[in-house]
Amino acid sequence: MPTEEEIIDRLKNVVDPHTGTDVYSMELISDLVVEDDSVSLTFTPTTPFCPMGIQLAVKIKENLSSMEDLSEDDVYVTIEGHINQDAINKKLAPQGE
Repeated sequence: MPTEEEIIDRLKNVVDPHTGTDVYSMELISDLVVEDDSVSLTFTPTTPFCPMGIQLAVKIKENLSSMEDLSEDDVYVTIEGHINQDAINKKLAPQGE
């Protein structure tokens, strides 16, 4: 049975190639629920028409599906409530700025 920390570690392996930052640190993951041997989450691309949105969602699904002790993983993609550029830039800024 995976822990939430193990799921988060997997999510941190999915890096947006345009920013070099992982989807979890950019706060693109919400509604993360880990119960027994299943996980569900919502992935929100940085913009409604993010050119990498589908590829990132597939990578998230692949990273979770490869976990041996996880029998079900539901990854939902939404364009509702996507974060704005200010939030993205804040996440990408060097610490202390």
